[in-house]
Amino acid sequence: MLKFILFLSLMVLSQTITAQSKNIYDYSFASIEGDNVDMNNFKGKTILIVNTASKCGFTGQYEQLQELHEKFKDQLVIIGFPCDQFGGQEPGTEEEIKGFCKKNYGVTFLMASKIDVKGEEQHPIYQWLTQVDLNNVEDSKVAWNFSKYLIDGEGNYIEHFKSKVSPMSDEITKRLK
Repeated sequence: MLKFILFLSLMVLSQTITAQSKNIYDYSFASIEGDNVDMNNFKGKTILIVNTASKCGFTGQYEQLQELHEKFKDQLVIIGFPCDQFGGQEPGTEEEIKGFCKKNYGVTFLMASKIDVKGEEQHPIYQWLTQVDLNNVEDSKVAWNFSKYLIDGEGNYIEHFKSKVSPMSDEITKRLK
């Protein structure tokens, strides 16, 4: 019986260590063009992850995201993850989303393929972003479009910003100077 209890204790410890050892570099995603993007490509740079939508009251934030991208492109990677889970505000295909972003906001920062940011089909990157047992900082909830997550140059979770926080706000830019 003691051996069994020791075995179970080691299993729990092993699972805890595995969860705690994860960082954002353990993940990848499909770009809006269909290419596989390994998060390891961004080591040494701060990463801002944003769930986006083309028909939202916050859609105008694309303009400030692009401004942020241009101002800090040597130290910051912005990744937009289109998502249609909030009010059906991102109904388009990848091609339609890409065209909309380019035409209306001149978006040149990295865009991912459309994903789920919550629920049963939640993308693994968003599992990491929203679960303390994976990111080692906090549990969070993606409550609406244009929620933002900041990750440091070592792949560590820094902070979650709600939709109303502007991309060019001091709350975000002070972390980049």
